[in-house]
Amino acid sequence: MSSSLEVVIAGGGSPGHLYPGLAIAEALRARVPSVSLLFAGTGRSMERHLVRSAGYNYVALPARPAPHNPLEAVRFVTDNAMGFMAAAWMLREQRTSLVIGLGGYASASTVRAAVGRGIPTVLLEQNATCGRTTKWLSSMVETVCAGFSEVTPYLSPMSHVMHTGNPARPRFIKEFRERRARGEQSSRPREKRLVVLGGAGGAQTLNRLMPDVIARLGNELKDWRVVHQTGDGQLQSTEDRYPSENSQILTVSYIDELASLLFETDLVVCRASGTTLAELALAGVPAVVVPFPDAAENHQMANAQVYRDAGACVVVDEMASGDRLTDDLAVQIRSLIADHERRDSMRKAMRSLANPDAAEIIADRCCEVLGMQASPLRMAA
Repeated sequence: MSSSLEVVIAGGGSPGHLYPGLAIAEALRARVPSVSLLFAGTGRSMERHLVRSAGYNYVALPARPAPHNPLEAVRFVTDNAMGFMAAAWMLREQRTSLVIGLGGYASASTVRAAVGRGIPTVLLEQNATCGRTTKWLSSMVETVCAGFSEVTPYLSPMSHVMHTGNPARPRFIKEFRERRARGEQSSRPREKRLVVLGGAGGAQTLNRLMPDVIARLGNELKDWRVVHQTGDGQLQSTEDRYPSENSQILTVSYIDELASLLFETDLVVCRASGTTLAELALAGVPAVVVPFPDAAENHQMANAQVYRDAGACVVVDEMASGDRLTDDLAVQIRSLIADHERRDSMRKAMRSLANPDAAEIIADRCCEVLGMQASPLRMAA
């Protein structure tokens, strides 16, 4: 490919939107070492850090999610209009060859600007349902790469849809392939492990309630190690809710080696973003999933239902549970920690949903959109 190939990857707002973009960037760079990659996002410090740590350039564009009140509505219109104009200028200055939209409000302005300028665009839809903006844009882009085949009825009938699965972080792919090559799980003995993934987006509920859930389970978890990821700014308050004398509980703000940990974990409690579920599938770890009730179009519940119907997780509906949420979580976790055979069945079901080649498939499609032949680097699934 030409050294003048300029690709903009647009999206952000949460790690779940950004991680697939980083995976695709790595797959593109493996095929085209000379490609120039620029990430466009919301400007959050977390996004800047993740992108720049991976070795890519980053630009912040004005963007705002759907409003919840009249004041937010004004900012929604003005910020996103400014974002559209800034994106159009950026694409022109960068002489952009291709735009990859990661979905979510942070990518909408850039994708719209790319379509208006006639720049080839590939759009990711990471959830099992989608909003009106994605449906509208889906008929204008070259391809929609869908994380869930269930999303297809929600997209424009004029769109070109590929079911690719959701790309996971490269470390999860590496761990998956290494373990498959040597025969799946390690045979060395280890303690049973429960991991709580709190902190991102609306997961403060898990940080608030899980210490009480763990306390209620008491001796039933005496042989288990509990690892609770709280997210930035929530470590101290979450840690204070756990008994200080319990050495079996480890509370951390962020798990650097999450892939290695989850591949050696027996049960996870988490929200239901498309990226989280894709990474759990690669790790083959059963889950108690609590969909974020305020997610746009209730997409986390739609995601969770796909995995529940496959037998890979159990779902606790936060809205339906109401004040009983702590009780309902304790009931579901208790039933799973006591039933090794059920966890093993769920593990197999979770692994059956894994899409280890998602990033490579999307990178290949990007090359096809540009009329260029991709290098034969993609490994067999």
